Amino acid sequence: MPATQNPIAILTAVSVAVFSLYILTNKRRSKSKTLITENKRKINGIVSAIGDTPLIRINSLSDATGCEIFGKAEFLNPGGSVKDRVAVKIIEEALESGELSRGGVVTEGSAGSTAISLATVAPAYGCKCHVVIPDDAAIEKSQILYALGATVERVRPVSITHKDHFVNIARRRASEANKLALQHRNETEMKDINVTNGYLSEKEQNKGFTGEYRGGFFADQFENLANYRAHYEGTGPEIWEQTGGKLHAFVAAAGTGGTVAGVSRFLKEKDPGIKCFLVDPPGSGLFNKVTRGVMYTREEAEGKRLKNPFDTITEGIGINRLTENFKMAQLDGAFRGTDIEAVEMSRFLLKNDGLFIGSSSAMNCVGAVRVAKLLGPGHTIVTILCDSGMRHLSKFCNPEYLAQHGLTPSAKALEFLDRK
Repeated sequence: MPATQNPIAILTAVSVAVFSLYILTNKRRSKSKTLITENKRKINGIVSAIGDTPLIRINSLSDATGCEIFGKAEFLNPGGSVKDRVAVKIIEEALESGELSRGGVVTEGSAGSTAISLATVAPAYGCKCHVVIPDDAAIEKSQILYALGATVERVRPVSITHKDHFVNIARRRASEANKLALQHRNETEMKDINVTNGYLSEKEQNKGFTGEYRGGFFADQFENLANYRAHYEGTGPEIWEQTGGKLHAFVAAAGTGGTVAGVSRFLKEKDPGIKCFLVDPPGSGLFNKVTRGVMYTREEAEGKRLKNPFDTITEGIGINRLTENFKMAQLDGAFRGTDIEAVEMSRFLLKNDGLFIGSSSAMNCVGAVRVAKLLGPGHTIVTILCDSGMRHLSKFCNPEYLAQHGLTPSAKALEFLDRK
């Protein structure tokens, strides 16, 4: 007579079998997912290295305020800044829409970071890059652009309403490239076409817009909502995931407005209780727009508009007009930062945290401390570390330059934030 089977033993054996099958299946899925990710990286090349930047705790500021202050380390992107995300999104959307063709020229007017990002990623899409940059931007930015193979025009800073503002010139260059491409298509039967670009030196003729004559595309980072979408679809979700949704505030400065708009809108859709703030440098009208609903600075209101309205040594942030990107922002308030606060903050973080950051990153950290003081201890605050100090050596990180502008740092701790 067969032995009676133990129900518990049978149940145990079945459970072990099911569990083993589950583990094996998940391993296969994991392996498959890993292979897909690896293949994607192989296909996308340098583009796959953009984004997913670490969120690092800024120990000195966290310990000083009693809050958890984190910086999104965007300087670790391949092109060295947060603008890598924007460059990829702009180019991919332009290629998809047909506004840009492989072999075409991407043109942009930029104070540096977006231009460098475009010059970094454009070759990955088979495109060239032509940049118009104000000649008061740190010289190393132009040097980087030249090294990346971009065509560079340095022009004098003027108002955005002037036809020769660097952004307006960049727009014209794209139009000229398109006209050149059309001319080439209409004259393909000619073996030799003598082309003069009209704005480049004789030595530079035919350098940027010639070759395959595939036309130009104006990136238009200020008004192109691909900028906003890059952060709404990328930076914002990453911050949410990295904090597990457990954050109380986000703060950042704005130039084009894409970062603060994309991140603030995404975070508030996830949790309306998250407070989002702007920190604004001297000469910019955004602080007044957020806090008073009027876009002007005190100097402009008093009829004392400065020759250079962006009276600040910080680069890439601050503006006196409302961009389409900034209009998408959902903000609860704003803080005004100063040049000396940004300088002091950069030195404080280098000394205490080993963080070598640029001017906009430093201003963002000034904003983070302001938010911490407003909310009080026990809150989690996130900001953006836009780029490193490596592209700010000649100005923001130059003791002689700072001394000439009365900005020599002297603080021992964070007391500079209490100065009036």
